Amino acid sequence: MAGTANPGRPGGARRASRSVRLSRRERKEVRAAAREAASSYAGKRVRRPGDHDSPPAASTAVERPRGGRRALRPKERRTRGLPGTLGLTFVSAMVPGTGYLFAKRKLAGWIVLAGWALIMGGVVLYLFHDHDLAATRTRVVDLVFNPLALRILTLVVAVLLAVWLFVVWTSYRLIRPRERPRWHTVVGNLAVIVFCVIFAAPVVRGAQYAVATADFVDHVFTHNEVATTPKDRTAKDPWAGTDRVNVLLLGGDGGEGREGVRTDSMILLSIDTHTGQAVTFSLPRNMANAQFPDDSPLHEVYPNGFQDGDPADGEYMLNAVYRNVPANHPGILGKSSNEGADAIKQAVEGTLGIPVEYYVLVNLEGFKEVVDAIGGVTVNINEPIAIGGSTDAHQPPDDYLAPGPDQHLNGFQALWFARGRWGSDDYERMDRQRCMVDALVTAADPASLLVSYLDLLKAGQEVVYTDIPKELASAFVDLALKVKDAKVKSVVFKSSEEFSSAAPDFDWMRDIVQRAIDPPAKKHHGAKKDPADDPDDACSYQPTGETVEDAEAADAANY
Repeated sequence: MAGTANPGRPGGARRASRSVRLSRRERKEVRAAAREAASSYAGKRVRRPGDHDSPPAASTAVERPRGGRRALRPKERRTRGLPGTLGLTFVSAMVPGTGYLFAKRKLAGWIVLAGWALIMGGVVLYLFHDHDLAATRTRVVDLVFNPLALRILTLVVAVLLAVWLFVVWTSYRLIRPRERPRWHTVVGNLAVIVFCVIFAAPVVRGAQYAVATADFVDHVFTHNEVATTPKDRTAKDPWAGTDRVNVLLLGGDGGEGREGVRTDSMILLSIDTHTGQAVTFSLPRNMANAQFPDDSPLHEVYPNGFQDGDPADGEYMLNAVYRNVPANHPGILGKSSNEGADAIKQAVEGTLGIPVEYYVLVNLEGFKEVVDAIGGVTVNINEPIAIGGSTDAHQPPDDYLAPGPDQHLNGFQALWFARGRWGSDDYERMDRQRCMVDALVTAADPASLLVSYLDLLKAGQEVVYTDIPKELASAFVDLALKVKDAKVKSVVFKSSEEFSSAAPDFDWMRDIVQRAIDPPAKKHHGAKKDPADDPDDACSYQPTGETVEDAEAADAANY
């Protein structure tokens, strides 16, 4: 109330006094006046005006020091200007706690600094305690393929980031000068906010990557075991003492307007577990009479191979095994998350005579999303490649991919490069698929993968299927690095004097497989090329001379 207000103290004086910044000299004068007033105090009784040693009235009214308690802190330390403030704040961001120590907040400073040291030391100790880079990589991969650990780590990092931001901001507030112009405050605040955002952005992005990776691993590598997945493999002994591991790579041609999935691309990758040397075996989609292992229940159902007596029946070609065997004989191989994968693994195993431990299926309909995510691929195109069109329905293509060296393709174009059959046979398409795999490996450089990582994971959840256990992920990563540094040999089973997809000679095929895996001694140079050797490089630029106009003219003449 106005009547009770202190007439000697203006309204709002307390709040106003605390917002004023004093210089060092003014603070010294205030403290001296306070000491003088205290020394002249003679007890609880207030001196009367008549007392002969009473100081003048003006001297008895000690001015309240402006700035409150903070103004009287004798051990406080602050920077002198904006450059020093920002420099020390930057140091505090790099080594949290140093700003507190500079400002003489020793307890808080040492707690923060010790916590930071413990965290950084724990991370370094966990990753590098055995001084073995291979073991460090294994631990990182194990973490990546542990969704629960990734999510917990993300939460912990989020909390630590919040603490770090608080420490940096309060350090800046404690060390900046008390007396400063307004522009100093505005520029300083903005500068600290900017570099807090710069430092925090990679952490936030990393947290996004971690959560997306956990979702991807959960979707692709959890509850994915099929009946034919090996049961004797562990993280400590991933290959169970074997010298080779064989992974079946499948390109599924499922999509809108198609019933089920047909595996129109089938490549068996056989890898030496010691050296990483690998051989790929490409099988034609229209191969008849696919064999099953003698001890397989499917061998009892199809003792003469997967057939109905007509080698031209498309429902009994190799690419129909994935779809038709589970439909005709559900549960025949036991409990499985993907009966089609079990069936095609057994068909390739029986046909080539070597075990097939794992499979990886990529749905070609979603393949274009993967290519777009990495920014496209570059391939050589030797002749016009049809986009669309149906030979069976006598419908000509909608368009063509033009021939030329180093053609950059987007996802849609890359899909038709890999799957287009109009005007070409299955073997030419198999060659293009091999070239597409090479192009993907080339395009997937670390920078591209980092930029498109989230898009790749999102596309991969809908595109990739496998029965590789996540417990073996580290072993497969190590093996993949060996494969990258070693030579990969390719064998393509094409129509020839020795091979016919309508009536395959399986003994000859198995012999080729064994010679490719364990090559015999080289013969003299004039000998006929062994089919087990690498085929001619179908991915180089060797144009046929045909143009898009030539192809369109031929289509117009025939249809």
